[in-house]
Amino acid sequence: MKVFKFGGASLESVERIQQVAKILQAFPEEKLLIVISAMGKTTNELEKVAQNYFMRKREIAAQLLFNVEQQHLQVAEGLLGNREHPLFTQLQQFFTEAEWTLGEKPLRNYDYYYDQLVSLGELLSTAIVSAYFNQIGVANIWLDVRDVFRTDNNFRDANIDWEFTQRQVTEKVVPLFNKTGIVIAQGFIGSTDQNESVTLGREGSDYSAAVFANMLDAESQTIWKDVEGLKNADPKLFPNTINIPEISYSEVIEMAFYGAQVIHPKTIKPLQNKQIPLYVKCFLDKNLPGTVIKEEVDVKQLPPIIVLKKNQVLLTITSRDFSFITEDKISDIYEIFHGLKIKINLMQNGAISFSCCIDNNPEKIELLIKTLHQGFKISYNEGLELLTVRYYQNGLLEELSRNRTIMLEQKSAATIQLLMK
Repeated sequence: MKVFKFGGASLESVERIQQVAKILQAFPEEKLLIVISAMGKTTNELEKVAQNYFMRKREIAAQLLFNVEQQHLQVAEGLLGNREHPLFTQLQQFFTEAEWTLGEKPLRNYDYYYDQLVSLGELLSTAIVSAYFNQIGVANIWLDVRDVFRTDNNFRDANIDWEFTQRQVTEKVVPLFNKTGIVIAQGFIGSTDQNESVTLGREGSDYSAAVFANMLDAESQTIWKDVEGLKNADPKLFPNTINIPEISYSEVIEMAFYGAQVIHPKTIKPLQNKQIPLYVKCFLDKNLPGTVIKEEVDVKQLPPIIVLKKNQVLLTITSRDFSFITEDKISDIYEIFHGLKIKINLMQNGAISFSCCIDNNPEKIELLIKTLHQGFKISYNEGLELLTVRYYQNGLLEELSRNRTIMLEQKSAATIQLLMK
């Protein structure tokens, strides 16, 4: 049993979906659980639908949803040849449910409606891919993961009920492999005990695949991407990046923590707990070696690893009465950040001040400042970038920070972080 995950880039056109089929045809004897993301930029488009709906701009939301519908119908027709296939009835049912949501007044919070609308992307992509694969002889069964992954109601970042979900995997998923070698499921989404759709956090399909791998005791998990494997930096931001043949679970978690977009932060734990290796392979050329992520790797083999987070804010919180920022006040500040779900990317404590770097989310920052304003003076700088380098070398930092103003710096034996303007 192996678990494969295909992301949006591998599904953004008829040709790329056909390429995915060729990859699967190279594993005729394997039992494969396939986790699939939304096609291309569909999640971004559905986010716009949710935003406009919640702002009561229903006509704009409806038009945006119609555009998504037409894009998917065109891809489905390009793959299947006509619109007589039963798939098109299934797709229409999905869109009808989304239209019902748009027809209601938003009475609950934004995160709830976000999940009801954005989860549509994975349902569409998996239905299309499953139908096409069956038509060309890649036999498979389509699975609605909402019938398997039970979560709490923490919309947009739901937590999986592991005990219940394990029972569902054992009772509903495992028997499917007695009928077929391939099961196709959605990533990113699940369901509450009230059958309300939820999402597991942005880019959560990697995590969905890891949950399946853990619960199925898979031999391995493979994430198929449009790159050769993991690199030491984002090639879109830095020239002359280096491929990493192998890397440890802990190092990938560090990369994700500092903001690298390669692997979803929650993905590693389910795999590490059962020592399941994670492969990152290129769907454009399956013969490339890619990267393997496993328990032990000699860090001396690793090149400098560079992560850059843009659009950062430096927030400085100062006590109004010049009292020290000690453990009790830091605890109060942390509780406020936690309550607003604001992640601190970098922090530094002074005698009467607490400085931290956070993502620039204007809505959350406004709430944060209002909450903190009663007991503290607040100042902040926008338009910053947070550079993190692990296993840094002499000369590299100077090159990366040339002509920049350093607002905040932290350094350890293995890692340096520079908040720059």
